[in-house]
Amino acid sequence: MCLYLPRHLGDVVATDATDGERQPLSATPGETILIVEDEIAIRQLVSEILGEAGHRILEASTGPAGVKVMQSNERIDLLITDVGLPGGLNGRQVADAGRAIRPALKVLFVTGYAANAAVGAGHLDEGMEVLTKPFNIGELERRVHALIRG
Repeated sequence: MCLYLPRHLGDVVATDATDGERQPLSATPGETILIVEDEIAIRQLVSEILGEAGHRILEASTGPAGVKVMQSNERIDLLITDVGLPGGLNGRQVADAGRAIRPALKVLFVTGYAANAAVGAGHLDEGMEVLTKPFNIGELERRVHALIRG
């Protein structure tokens, strides 16, 4: 197998090292995000990113576990849920159950499927958004910030 890469002929231009670095959006103290995701690596990554931004993170690996957390007295400002979940409830059902308990709950669906197909013909209530995988960390932070701020 051969791999051909382009070659740059010319001088290297120095740039400021901070140009490409992401600047996380700051969280208001006390903002709590519930992440319902069955893939451990994704759940940990999202938790770490949002935790470093100052959010308080709660985690669940199945739909029923996520609903149980929402039935508790925990403050939850945002639900981030994968659409395809094991355990009998998908992400849309988790969000609907959460909204039955907490009508003003903001929801960010994360999915590897097409956005329209993922959440039932693309119908989203106010305060709900879809983020498709793979996603950019900056886009995740921006969406979370926008949803929480309303």
